[in-house]
Amino acid sequence: RIPPNERRRVNRERLRKALLRGVAEHVRWGRRLTGVELLDGNGDGIDGDGDVRAVFADGSSVDGRLLVGAEGSNSQTRRFLVPDTFRNYQLPVRLVGAAIDLRPDEAQPLRDIDPLLFQGCHPVTGNFLWISMLETPDTNGSAGTPDAHYRIQVIVSWPVRDPEADEVPDGDAARVAEMQRRAADFHPLLRNVVDAIPPTASVMEIALQDWPCQQWDSRGGRVTLVGDAAHAMTMYRGEAANHGILDAYILARRIEEVYAGGKARAEAIVEYEEEMRERAAPAVLLSRQACLDAHDYHGLNENSAVLKRRAITTK
Repeated sequence: RIPPNERRRVNRERLRKALLRGVAEHVRWGRRLTGVELLDGNGDGIDGDGDVRAVFADGSSVDGRLLVGAEGSNSQTRRFLVPDTFRNYQLPVRLVGAAIDLRPDEAQPLRDIDPLLFQGCHPVTGNFLWISMLETPDTNGSAGTPDAHYRIQVIVSWPVRDPEADEVPDGDAARVAEMQRRAADFHPLLRNVVDAIPPTASVMEIALQDWPCQQWDSRGGRVTLVGDAAHAMTMYRGEAANHGILDAYILARRIEEVYAGGKARAEAIVEYEEEMRERAAPAVLLSRQACLDAHDYHGLNENSAVLKRRAITTK
């Protein structure tokens, strides 16, 4: 159980709309980065030591002072910076998930356990179950109607012990059946939720991969990384988004110092990267261990990475 405190379930699409306020006209959707080019300085920039060009799959390109790779764990910007070691580490765990709608009376036993999120490991099989509330009747507009419902996210993950039998099957129906098979030994309250997933449900597999933040040359402060591009981690400690937000905040502060005239661009980017690596690299490895610990019920204790206290300090 998550210790009681003030928590908020953030809807990704609504958060995106909020973050677009004031900058929406500058956002270009549907671009896929395919190349990065370093340009000679022409004296019109902050340091006069060169620009950078982002090249996209549609043939278009954009020139700028700084390219920030924020395109996730399969970042092309990361591939440019560390071409020999850009690949993610694949953990020996598989994960699939689906969303279902439950009536308020069906959802209440789950909310009695925790109104937002709970998770747990079966002590014999090592199969891991996540239950979280995506929407309530109030947030999805169904409150007070005959169709009032909660939208519930159901995730099942398991350790890979057999390279064939433990792989995720193809097709939604087969994946639903696999989720139900792995939930067969859970308490009926939990098993019934998984059994309620219809075979027509869309089931997504999430690859459990990570990438401990490595050293790279920012090319004079022209190219850097944030978020999963810089430090992809599994979700078993719930830290990735926190680090991504801190990346953006601290990088913005360093850029402000450059424009204020108190710091060179290259120096500012190096300072951002040093703080980010010191903070995020250990978090990646803790999250990796948490993923492994989560599927070993008898190895779980107060010192396990999945339970270990989260502590982030910033300068």
